[in-house]
Order: sequence, then structure tokens, then C-alpha cells
Amino acid sequence: MNTTAGARALTVHQTTRPHGFPTPEHFAFVESAVPAPAPGTALVENLYWSVDPYHREMMDGEFALHAPLEGRTIGRVTASRTPDLAEGEIVFHRQGWRTHAVVTPQEVRRLPAFDGVPLSAYLSILGGTGLTAYVALTRVARLRSGEDLYVSAAAGGVGTATARLARVMGAGRIVGSAGSPAKVAHLKEHVGYDEAFDYHKGPAAQLLAKAAPDGLDVYVDNVGGEQLEAAIWSLREFGRIVRVGTVAQYNDPQPLAAPRNLTEIVEKSLRMEGFHVRNHRDLQEELYDFAVPHIQSGRIALDETVVDGFDRIVTAFLGMLRGENTGKMIVRSSAAAGAADAWDRRGPGASGPLEGPLAR
Repeated sequence: MNTTAGARALTVHQTTRPHGFPTPEHFAFVESAVPAPAPGTALVENLYWSVDPYHREMMDGEFALHAPLEGRTIGRVTASRTPDLAEGEIVFHRQGWRTHAVVTPQEVRRLPAFDGVPLSAYLSILGGTGLTAYVALTRVARLRSGEDLYVSAAAGGVGTATARLARVMGAGRIVGSAGSPAKVAHLKEHVGYDEAFDYHKGPAAQLLAKAAPDGLDVYVDNVGGEQLEAAIWSLREFGRIVRVGTVAQYNDPQPLAAPRNLTEIVEKSLRMEGFHVRNHRDLQEELYDFAVPHIQSGRIALDETVVDGFDRIVTAFLGMLRGENTGKMIVRSSAAAGAADAWDRRGPGASGPLEGPLAR
């Protein structure tokens, strides 16, 4: 067991409920001794943290005040009192927003190591973000080859993953919306969008009609509001709407006025369906089987904005809500580089514990 005497742990707590956009004052960093694992558990030093839009919704009531926040996290087992978790092993768990966590074997998922796939990918295209996009396309929209697709919040984690996956699935024209000219250019030049527009430049219905003059088959909705209304106008008969999130409403206490054209859902025989990715975790291995070969070939690139230092996790979260990221927003610890090097040395398909100095 390699606990460090006198070592300190940090956790992030929510201290108050926000009314509108959250600020750093809604959070507190709490210092304590590094916890010791009890029999049947293991201590994990966290290496990568995911900050996600759903955290904002949970701040309104689901997160307990003055308690560590949850979140998707990748960490390294540093001390174990269970034969089911070896020291040095890299695991995924949901006790995020803290530097150290005590976990049971049932609370973690071992991560397979694939040649050429970095650890951060398991929080982006191979994590909950990519799984959300995969479920949206394959299970809800049931995207068919050649169909045209519109994605809102296209420069975010789910938005970039949706375009990457849809392209290799054989989608036709892919259109996205984003919040700045720079992001629009990035989507078209680097992510694979055929067309994109800055939603600040005018009414969404007009901008979308110009970007997709011949109509659309599928809309992956990360925003709601005016862009959902625009998509309803642009969808062809028997089009599908996949509701992933409502970023437009997360920080606004007033209900959204749009969409005001729901009658079109009946008139055009549209289908609108929402889902929670937590109900589709059985598809994780299927996502690996589909996406990993395309990552290894370079056909799917990683879209990530990485912020260094756990002390910047609140800054990263608020920046993500303001749209400062391109792709998935990830926070990385100073120890992550060493873990990634050891991870890479394991070779393709490895799944056992790490070897070498990192495992000691």
C-alpha cells in the first residue's frame, strides 16, 4: 500500500443554489487528509475529470449542498484492500470533483487499452459524451446512410462527437450551429460539418433555411428554444428530433417561449424523443467496437479542450457553460502525463494493471 503520510486531498462542494448563471462563489474547495481505504475498497488518485452541461441542472436541486460533487472521472488505484482492484490499475468512476476517492469494485469500470487511443478519449468520444452521440444516432434517430442532419451546440462535446460519428455512418449533409465565427470556421474546416452558422447572426429559422435549403431528416437538439423551432420548420416529412439537452434554458429561470410550431410535428409526421445516456450503458462495448478502429485510422479525431490543474475545475466548468470550449471540456492533473505514458506502454487490447514505477 503506497499512501503518502501527510498528503492532502481536495474536494469541490456546492455551497448555495444559483439563480441564473453560476459563479465561483457557488462552490468551495475543501481540504482534508487523503482517505484510507477500508476492507473491500481501494483508494483512487484521480487523473482526468469531466465537466458536463448536466451538472448545471443538478445544481438546482439534485446536488447536495456542502458535499463532494459527482462527475465522470478517470483515476489510478494507489492503495487497495480488495483483490478485485490492483494497485496501479486505471479505472473509470463517478466520484469526480475530488482529487482522491475511495471506491468499491462495483463502482468502477476497468478501461481497455487500445493502441493509439489516449486516456482522455474515455471521457470524450469513448465516454459519456460519445455514447450520448452514438445512442442519439443509432437508437433514437436511427440514422440511415445519406440522410441529412442538423446539430445545435455543434462545437461542444456532444456536437463534435455527433458529427464525427455521423460522418463515418454515411450521413449526407451535416449542418451545425455554434456561438462564434471562429467556431463556425472550425466546424467546417476540422470537424467535418458541411455547413455551419453563428446563431447570433439572426433568426435561427432563417439561418438554418439558408444552411439547409433542401430540408433535413434528423435534428440532434442540444439547445432547445428557438433552434428547436427552426429545426421543426426545416425537417422533411417523417423527420426525427433527438432531444439531448436544453442549454438555452439551464441558466434562465424563465421558461422558453419557443418552440411555437409544435403543430408541424403532426402535420409532417415528425417524431421527437429524448433520452438519458445512463439508460444505455449496455452499449459501451458496442461504441468501442464501432469507434476505436476509426480513431486508430485517423478517420475520427478527438475534439477536446484540456484544462490543467484540479484547482481550475470550477473555472473549466463555468467556461464550458459560456461556450469557451471546442469539443469536450476535460480537466487534467499533473500526474496524468505519467499515467498516460504507462498506459501507452501496455499495448493494444491490454486490460491488466499497469507495470513499472507508476504501479508502485
